[in-house]
Amino acid sequence: MILYTLLMERKTLKELQRFYAEKSKERGFDKETAQDALLLMVEEVGELARAVRKQASIKIDDKTKVYAVEEELADIFNYLLHISNILGLDLEESFWKKEEENKKRKWT
Repeated sequence: MILYTLLMERKTLKELQRFYAEKSKERGFDKETAQDALLLMVEEVGELARAVRKQASIKIDDKTKVYAVEEELADIFNYLLHISNILGLDLEESFWKKEEENKKRKWT
């Protein structure tokens, strides 16, 4: 809910990264390596796939704990922020730099 509030206040990606850096320290995630965070993010991607399958009414194991697509996307976004912080990357700057490259790319 806090992340949603920050987004509604039109926070920049840099501000979200700083926010998540503070939260990861509070939660004890600040000692994780990029590899740790990546593996956890991949796990969340799997949970997102299950949530999408459920939403699309594709048969899945009834015993599987499935979260809403919205929640899984938020988890993945949090890990993206976390990995960026671990590696000392400015995610917003990386996004715009890549977008400049994409403008020059021929899409087929």
